[in-house]
Amino acid sequence: MNSVVALIIGFAVALIGYYWYARYFDEKVIQVDRKKATPARMYMDGVDFIPTSKHVLFGYQFKSIAALGPVLGPIISLQWGWLPGLLWILLGTFLIGWIHDYSSAIVSLRNDGETFGALSYKLISPRGRVILLSFMYFYLLLIVSAFGSIVANMLKGTPSVPLAILALMAVGLLSGFLIYKKKMDILLVTVLMVVLSLVAIWLGTVVPIGGSYAVWVVFGLLFSFIGAVLPIWSYTQPINYISFYLVALGMLGAVVGILVGRPDFSVPVFTTYSIGVGPLWPILFVTIACGAISGWHSLVSSSGTARQLENETDTRYVAGGAMYMEMILALIALIIGAATFATFDDYAANLKALGPAGIFAAGLGALLGKLGIASEFGKAFAGAMLVILAITIMQLAVRFMRIATAEIAGEGSPFFRNTYVGAFIAVLLTYILVMTGTWSYIWTLFGGANQLMAALALMLVSIWLAKEGKAWYYTFFPMLFMLITTIAALVLTTRNLIVAASKLSAGAAAPPAGQSVGVAIGGNVISAAIAVFLIIAALLLAYDGLKMFGKARAGKLGKAPAPTAAPAAKA
Repeated sequence: MNSVVALIIGFAVALIGYYWYARYFDEKVIQVDRKKATPARMYMDGVDFIPTSKHVLFGYQFKSIAALGPVLGPIISLQWGWLPGLLWILLGTFLIGWIHDYSSAIVSLRNDGETFGALSYKLISPRGRVILLSFMYFYLLLIVSAFGSIVANMLKGTPSVPLAILALMAVGLLSGFLIYKKKMDILLVTVLMVVLSLVAIWLGTVVPIGGSYAVWVVFGLLFSFIGAVLPIWSYTQPINYISFYLVALGMLGAVVGILVGRPDFSVPVFTTYSIGVGPLWPILFVTIACGAISGWHSLVSSSGTARQLENETDTRYVAGGAMYMEMILALIALIIGAATFATFDDYAANLKALGPAGIFAAGLGALLGKLGIASEFGKAFAGAMLVILAITIMQLAVRFMRIATAEIAGEGSPFFRNTYVGAFIAVLLTYILVMTGTWSYIWTLFGGANQLMAALALMLVSIWLAKEGKAWYYTFFPMLFMLITTIAALVLTTRNLIVAASKLSAGAAAPPAGQSVGVAIGGNVISAAIAVFLIIAALLLAYDGLKMFGKARAGKLGKAPAPTAAPAAKA
């Protein structure tokens, strides 16, 4: 396969999906109405609810959903060959991914901007609300812990990058001030801030900044804490918006580099059904999450984007369009992994030596080099792009954890509804997991937990569609596939964790460097216990959800009583 052919196929799928399938669902099934008042207009509070230009919101949405998943997953999946990953990226997005993101925003939009916690109370049951919120909190903790460690290692290992991230904080604050307070032209602000960010990346090659792992862990958590407590317009939204253009420039450079170089894939079409990380089904479908479908996107679309949409008609452009753009990012990553090396053995050796992030950074730097960009700047840009992809997600995850804390514990004690308390609890738990190294055991659950979150989001949407008398099958059958696949993946992961703990106990395996046998055994056992909890929680939610879905189809789903306290996210 030639990389240019793969790129053309990807763009064709994106155009057909967005302009045909997504438009049909948007106009004929959902029947969006520009005249309907959106939550952003009804509850404008200057904190979470704020009407936002669809062009700004598109950049925010893309950068908020695109983390390291669409980069790392496709490169790892090449161990099965290039065809399985390519098919899942394209078909997963076309059939499931975009409609998952779009409908998650729509169901919140049509329900006063409510979070999934409040929606699960209304559409499933009070028990469903508690289970879903608990699930979400564990899931978000996985994200922040893993990305916190990854960011710290990248900042420690690439001293040319930290200055760019520090500059991004300043650029974000300045952008929000100029756009929302000074009412400066958005285009002018965007160009100015992107140029300043590029200059900061270049300066990083001249003025490198060192620091220990612990220092950068604290920095990443401070970055995220600020994003969780400040009004969304003043920090999180503008940072993610400006970051979008930096990532988009990297993608554009990669696409042009591919068109200029036209490299062929060195990875085989297909290798074998089962590889080191597991069998093709179900593991491929949790290895490539972002870029095909990801539960994280449902939280961004519902708890964030739905509260900022000016008009219902902007939803397809913002949520659907951003998902198709992320599909292209995943495709670029797959092409980089498949076409950078001379042979499959070279790819395998570099995957072991550099990891998928190292392969992407080196490959992107090489593609930018084909455009005449200096190698040193190209490597710094690729490194900054990877850190940006991770750290901008961390701040949103902590923000959503703060909201979840208020919804879970806020009814029992007003103390937990305090913005700073919820955010502090989130970063404290993350710090403990990262600094003890125990996050690495729990991280093995991320793929299954992430895709399970997608299945649960699709379940909520399917119940809502049935309740509203709309065509529910567009989301229901994808939900069944994701539910069965992800539970199977978690069961397989649980078995592997128990086997690993048994081998450590018997002395048949050694613990990771720097860890005792006891810590390693404990990490595996605790992770297995969390996996069992996630499986049980999913099964209970599926039972309650499918029961309510049946009632909704029969027209028997009445309105649930309102929770005893208003949804915390409106605070």
